[in-house]
Amino acid sequence: MSSENAGQDSEPVWDVVVVGAGPAGASAAYAAAVAGRRVLLLEKAELPRYKTCGGGIIGPSRDALPPGFELPLRDRVHAVTFSLDGRLARTRRSKYMLFGLINRPEFDQRLVTAAEDAGARVRTGVTVSRVEQHGPSVPDRRTVAVVLSDGEIVLGRAVVGADGSASRIGAHVGVKLDQVDLGLEVEIPVPATVAEDWAGRALIDWGPMPGSYGWVFPKGDTLTVGVISARGNGGRTKRYLDDFIARLGLAGFEPSISSGHLTRCRAADSPLSRGRVLVCGDAAGLLEPWTREGISFALRSGRLAGEWAVRIAEAHDAVDARRQALNYAFAIKAGLGVEMAVGRRMLQVFERRPGLMHAAVTSLRPAWHLFAEITRGQTTLAEIVRTSRLARRALTVLDRS
Repeated sequence: MSSENAGQDSEPVWDVVVVGAGPAGASAAYAAAVAGRRVLLLEKAELPRYKTCGGGIIGPSRDALPPGFELPLRDRVHAVTFSLDGRLARTRRSKYMLFGLINRPEFDQRLVTAAEDAGARVRTGVTVSRVEQHGPSVPDRRTVAVVLSDGEIVLGRAVVGADGSASRIGAHVGVKLDQVDLGLEVEIPVPATVAEDWAGRALIDWGPMPGSYGWVFPKGDTLTVGVISARGNGGRTKRYLDDFIARLGLAGFEPSISSGHLTRCRAADSPLSRGRVLVCGDAAGLLEPWTREGISFALRSGRLAGEWAVRIAEAHDAVDARRQALNYAFAIKAGLGVEMAVGRRMLQVFERRPGLMHAAVTSLRPAWHLFAEITRGQTTLAEIVRTSRLARRALTVLDRS
């Protein structure tokens, strides 16, 4: 990991400055660097670092990776056991891999390395306190000042905020949220006999609280076990995790890591830019509302943000910069925004009728096939609703019920 000194990094003006080196930020930095621009990627942590995340890599995530990117897979899932708050467990299997499983420290590090290899400069251990688009720190109207916690100023023609769900860049842009959930997760090292029982098989448990669910993802000699539910139910969510671990027979194993994280979904009318500043990934509140899957949304929105940041950097006036920012917003809303809208409807149905969802995916072959096709990246919820009259009709009936 390269780290440049302050004098080198603050002079001259960078074409694109990316804040945050998770999947969204690394993807943005890669996209802008591949276009031949001078790119600086800022990260407050030292890499690699742990992130609370199940680590599932579905088809859309795989398809959004840089060419030639080698996934550091810990396991390949060919079977999923579904249960309804611990009951009615049933396992469905597929001849083909449904999704892969990674550890975030390894995955994120490789994405940052890909950005570096493309030409991006990386600085770790630096915290961004704010961005300024007007005032004495900004030399002209084509420049944004990124102010670090120690007072250092980094200048860029465009800035991409990818600094997570508590984003300072998101606050600058004015991101609005309409769904906040609490995820709790533990990493449990297990003996070889237990690991063998879980190899290639994930578990999804539809939980006891509206909209909640739990998961077990096998990663070699470690199981990633977690639950998620709406914020405000912290005590019940912790009890759900404890009960979930106990009934799986895993309570006797000491977790190596125990962590929590808030996921935040954007409101449909939330802005994605302000002036020459764009946001993507968690910083923009971009994730799937029902499953709260965020890696594919981070990779895809990050790539788009990097591409449009290049255009903003080239804009010679505020009108042109605004036009490019609006084009970025349109690209996000036309793709990920549509998926989020369908995901919100699915979450509403799931909150009211988790048993119906469980029965469909475990008992109806077409429903299982759709689940498999979505995880493999052959289709999306939005595409199914758009192309299938039966799916639209079914969703309308469920909405009414």
